[in-house]
Amino acid sequence: MAELMRCYRHPDRETGVSCSECGRPICPDCMTFGPVGIRCPDHSGKARGAAKVVQNVQRSTSRNPGIVTMTLIGINVGIYFLQLAGGAPITGNGGWIYLHGVLFGPLVAQGDWYRLLSAAFLHYGPIHLGMNMLALWWIGRPLENYLGPVRYLLLYLVSGIAGSAGALIANPTVPSAGASGAIFGILGAAIVLERQGNYVLGGSALTLLIVNIAFTFAVPGISIGGHLGGLAAGALSILVLSRFGKGSAAYSRIDVLSIASMLAIGLLSVAVAYWKVRGYA
Repeated sequence: MAELMRCYRHPDRETGVSCSECGRPICPDCMTFGPVGIRCPDHSGKARGAAKVVQNVQRSTSRNPGIVTMTLIGINVGIYFLQLAGGAPITGNGGWIYLHGVLFGPLVAQGDWYRLLSAAFLHYGPIHLGMNMLALWWIGRPLENYLGPVRYLLLYLVSGIAGSAGALIANPTVPSAGASGAIFGILGAAIVLERQGNYVLGGSALTLLIVNIAFTFAVPGISIGGHLGGLAAGALSILVLSRFGKGSAAYSRIDVLSIASMLAIGLLSVAVAYWKVRGYA
């Protein structure tokens, strides 16, 4: 009896099947059945590697145009232009809107608790705004498609508040603004989802996290506490929504308990912020 061939991708596996396109031997795990015969992964016509990641994200976002994501982007951009119209400099760190919305610990301690959220819609100039909105556009829509608009919006807002709490922990007397905390919350949620087997970003969430964490620590002036606070809130939100991996966080199963759990994370963030700034009251 003739010796069996061995799969070109798995040399330890014997096989009697070859690719109809290139003739290389393939095992059952490498077979793709089509109208023209059995083909190997290289000739299956399916995207692989980086192309597969892009294809998965595109397929996810095609089912949902991301209404909430686009609305959030519109609000952030609109507020920036309102600042400019009100006389603020192009850097955005001036004018009535900035002075009444930026995160600043002593003012929060005196009762301006709304700053925990308003600061997430302010940005320091067009580059800061553009980078955040581009990140929100790319990673927000797939998550919105998976969670649904209500849970996704709650995740964004809760992560923004938690990001502000993290910024206050790091340095309560330095003015802080930006949507980065909320965006890191989305990324944190995607990390947990992909660990649970739901590849909302096509398996690229961990890579994106590593790149963004490196950027956070490498560039001076970035609120490290804000980014880490948002990241933690996003990850925790998905854990409670999925009952710590025992259920699904999909938007089709929204209930009162899910909303209450996410609101509890937001309240916990407010409590942490109060604990940090209480000495400035």
